[in-house]
Amino acid sequence: MAHNLPQLQILPTASLTPHEWHDDQRAKPLVERLRASGVLRNPPIVTPLADGTGRYMVLDGANRSTAFRQMGLPHILAQVVAPDDPGLDLHTWNHVLWGWDAAEFLKTLGGIEDTRMQQIDPTVRRPQSRWPIKTLVWVQTPDGKAHIVRSQPDDLAGRSRRLVEVARAYMGKATLDRTTAQQVSQLGDKYAELTAIVVYPPYTPGEVLELCAAGILLPPGITRFTISPRGLRVNYPLDELSADRPIETKNAALERWISERIARKGVRYYAEPTVLYDE
Repeated sequence: MAHNLPQLQILPTASLTPHEWHDDQRAKPLVERLRASGVLRNPPIVTPLADGTGRYMVLDGANRSTAFRQMGLPHILAQVVAPDDPGLDLHTWNHVLWGWDAAEFLKTLGGIEDTRMQQIDPTVRRPQSRWPIKTLVWVQTPDGKAHIVRSQPDDLAGRSRRLVEVARAYMGKATLDRTTAQQVSQLGDKYAELTAIVVYPPYTPGEVLELCAAGILLPPGITRFTISPRGLRVNYPLDELSADRPIETKNAALERWISERIARKGVRYYAEPTVLYDE
């Protein structure tokens, strides 16, 4: 079983860098839970950046890495995956917005610099993978009308910066959920004060890595990285991570800790997709 286990490694907290725009205030409740429990339950997932800086891009777990920085912990336990790992997938979340006037939303969206918004036939849909390169988002409002927002810059960096401006146009003004839905009709009656649904373009892991290395962040909550296998409920002691010892010594202790847990059958590997009911 050991060769199937996730690669767990202790890394400098400062070496972890986000790939999306993140509100650091969201980490405050997690800081309190970490201090109360004294353990890191689920390590963040990271992948190394190939720019020679020794940095790791956070694929999942931005709140956890931010909480560690705020707590002043020098090291963090992470699951490290290679960018080309066959078990790594990247999916796209869309945003459903509610609680803000749809007309005001469209007016704000249409005023974003270096973009152009136009109404389109809502029955004509292309798969996101076949969108023209300048198309930023596809938007539909509760009346069924659809619009697209196009970017003037057509390079990866320019389009990504404009996407952040799209998200900032409604962040803090509308309440949002992440969704896989792409049309208002797929939402049912769940949202009484629906503003719009915003459909985002897909990215490849390589594109996200390129942007992250250049310091260009994506909008929050549009990327969904999944990895198989995933290390969960590790419950590694924070005291081990905060101790005043070299990182090499800490990683050696981590290897012994994992070996001991395997020896006493404290590690279970699930080869099939699993649903946990005690989170």
